[in-house]
Amino acid sequence: MMMYPFFYRPQSMKLKDGWQLYPLQHYYQQIASETSAWRLSCINGDFTICSSYPPAVIVPATVDDKVLQKAARFRQGGRFPVLSYYHKKNGTVMLRSSQPLIGPNRKSCQEDELLLSAVLDGGERGFIIDTRSAQAAKQARMMGGGTEPKSSYPRWKRLHRPLERGRPLQESFIKLVEACNDTSLSMDRWLSKLEGSKWLAHVKAALSTACLAAQCMEREEACILVHGAEGTDTTLLVTALAQVILDPNCRTLTGFQGLLEREWIEAGHPFHFRCAHSAYSHARLKQEAPIFLLFLDCVWQLGRQFPFSLQFNERLLLVLFEHTYASCYGTFLCNSEKERCLCEVKEKTHSLWSRLNQPSELKKHLNPLYTYNALVIWPSVEPQSLQLWQGLFLRWIQSSQYLDEAWAEIQRLVTSCEDAPEERAGRTLCHSQPDAAYPLTITGTANEG
Repeated sequence: MMMYPFFYRPQSMKLKDGWQLYPLQHYYQQIASETSAWRLSCINGDFTICSSYPPAVIVPATVDDKVLQKAARFRQGGRFPVLSYYHKKNGTVMLRSSQPLIGPNRKSCQEDELLLSAVLDGGERGFIIDTRSAQAAKQARMMGGGTEPKSSYPRWKRLHRPLERGRPLQESFIKLVEACNDTSLSMDRWLSKLEGSKWLAHVKAALSTACLAAQCMEREEACILVHGAEGTDTTLLVTALAQVILDPNCRTLTGFQGLLEREWIEAGHPFHFRCAHSAYSHARLKQEAPIFLLFLDCVWQLGRQFPFSLQFNERLLLVLFEHTYASCYGTFLCNSEKERCLCEVKEKTHSLWSRLNQPSELKKHLNPLYTYNALVIWPSVEPQSLQLWQGLFLRWIQSSQYLDEAWAEIQRLVTSCEDAPEERAGRTLCHSQPDAAYPLTITGTANEG
């Protein structure tokens, strides 16, 4: 490989550092300490079952590898249903996969049906959240794909929550950047262009769908399966966002890094294809789409609405954005674990996590207002609640000097309070107020077909 990360050799770092900070085995052990219903399968150890899955995946303990092998043939790209998140509070789980290959002839697969049935106990019911519209899912049948028919999956109810990806999302990103960089626009014209880019509409749709997934698990106490078509884009957007909403551990600095490793990098998001060019490029490749940037924007919205609940700050999100498009580290290289193994990325490049977790860097990315919050954080998606991420989209237009100085002063005040028990207790009490609930109704298209 002739890419820069393969030649970057900082003196303060070792090649092996950072690559094994967040192995899936550790996440599985956390689940195994709560329940014996799941197991770690190495069926994909040589990447022959699914080229975009990691070597190990978490699956129901009652389902053997032979069933998994046959179920994989029934899912696009071999991405059979695997565990994404275990909700300790009530034992519900979130699965992710790609679309079933039922085609126009409505093919079925007993092994796939068995796999999904094994997730539900007794008379439990589950929800399938399809990130395509009902019409798009129906049209996919003509290309060999489709959705799970109700007759074969009677205990699963399908909910369609369409999320844009690919060219529409890339064009939205480009229009937004063009509007933000045009300083000659009047306020009315600028606001018109901002609305015309539809970027905040994408943010709203992503947060709404993630809230729906979180509500199914937290309030309905139901298991869910999330998928679209390939299962490598909007699927990961929803599963990752839902975990930030539900799980306080995913809102810590190390927990968030582990989430990115597990739900984006190892899960097969094609970073090389999706982040090939920035919005400033004249290239318009079909495979480009700022899905991961949309995720970072949604997390920024969460941090703005719940300023005490995220341990990391905006600067970390900006660093992650920069390194997905241009980096001297190998963390976001390639499109899958298989490609990273073939290119020997972990042997020949440095890990971004190794850099970010150095003490000098760690301090830059911590939120001085953070207080552990065990509650679910339900964001508002009303128009007045969502804002343009100025720290990213206006970073070249307006100076962040005063905001940086304000945060530095906050950091100084917080540090000065550390030795004052009365002030610290008051601050903790203030930060720990219950988050406002944002109820959603589980409705929508349920064309089980």
